[in-house]
Amino acid sequence: MKLPRSIAGWTIAVFGVLALVMGAVGLLWPEAQLRLLGFEVPETRAAGDYTGTFLLASSMAAFNMGVYYLLATITEWRVFYRFTVVFRLVTFTVFTIAVLADIAPDRFFGVAAWEGLGAVATAVGLRLDARRGASAGAVASSDAAAVAAPAEEGTGSAGAAPADTVR
Repeated sequence: MKLPRSIAGWTIAVFGVLALVMGAVGLLWPEAQLRLLGFEVPETRAAGDYTGTFLLASSMAAFNMGVYYLLATITEWRVFYRFTVVFRLVTFTVFTIAVLADIAPDRFFGVAAWEGLGAVATAVGLRLDARRGASAGAVASSDAAAVAAPAEEGTGSAGAAPADTVR
């Protein structure tokens, strides 16, 4: 697998790996996942208790989301990075409200904090990458002009920008 090429890419990759791992834990060892999130794990469940079903569905979603995040990292899909900042902040808000409204246990605030901090880290990474890219872009433009100059003199091929600068 390719390593991320940007700061924001690293934040997305870390979240992707953790989502993938936590999804796998929920699928393979659901009781551990429930305990980690601060939920009680009774010896037996009452009829009509679909906790296991819900955990299966959310763990599969987390596993898939981990795959999506890692694919976004490999392709350096920056639009996806920006999209995640907004929706992870929404997730932070919803999960925080769930804890404050006593819908979820206090320990669940850790999930909210993880989402919020992840969103902020990605936003900061995007900003730093943009600053770094702006200064690198000026160098790339002068490099592209130098490559294109011989082509204008009739050498036969137009200069092309490196793939990493075309985004």
